[in-house]
Amino acid sequence: MSALALPTPRPAGQVRPRADHRRSARVALVVVGCLAGLLVGCANPRTTSTSDRPPSVSTASPVLDETSPPPWPAPDDVASRVTGAGLDLGPMGTAEHYHPRLRIVIDGAEIPVAANIGVDPTTGAMSALHTHEPDGTIHIEADRVGDVFTRGQLFTEWGVKLTATQIGGIRADGGRQLVVTSNGTPVPGDPADLRLGPDQRIVLQLPAGGGR
Repeated sequence: MSALALPTPRPAGQVRPRADHRRSARVALVVVGCLAGLLVGCANPRTTSTSDRPPSVSTASPVLDETSPPPWPAPDDVASRVTGAGLDLGPMGTAEHYHPRLRIVIDGAEIPVAANIGVDPTTGAMSALHTHEPDGTIHIEADRVGDVFTRGQLFTEWGVKLTATQIGGIRADGGRQLVVTSNGTPVPGDPADLRLGPDQRIVLQLPAGGGR
């Protein structure tokens, strides 16, 4: 009978690898791979897509349409409106200073006269013809005695259309016209031509219903 084969003895100090050592090596490789991926991502950042960006918000102020329905705010393009009225923005005059008042009544409803007509919101410069409060008080501060200012100039600065049958986007119905009074006296003709004067009380009444 042949002799039984005995296992070859291992050299002293040699230990069989353990399974947990192999797992630790695999985990280390995975960690190294993840770190490498992160470094590549930092070196080449992804361009932000338009879907990731917050929506832009427009800060532009809307342009006032001369035929818009009321209420009518003071426009932003003050300088061009004042120039269109034949006036300018500059030092306030002291030769004449008075305050007519204006009421607007459309179809029985009071329409406010805007504050800061003829006042530049950026610089604070003012036309000689302007308003401060929405109470209908018109401020006239002229640098020459006898300078003439009209209601049409105020409405041009305001950016609101004014005719014998229309204020802004509101028209008189049934062929009727704008009723204009100054200190209780009816004023015929083009309402834009009415000259402004001290202690004047002006009322514009429009029987509406026709729309634009």
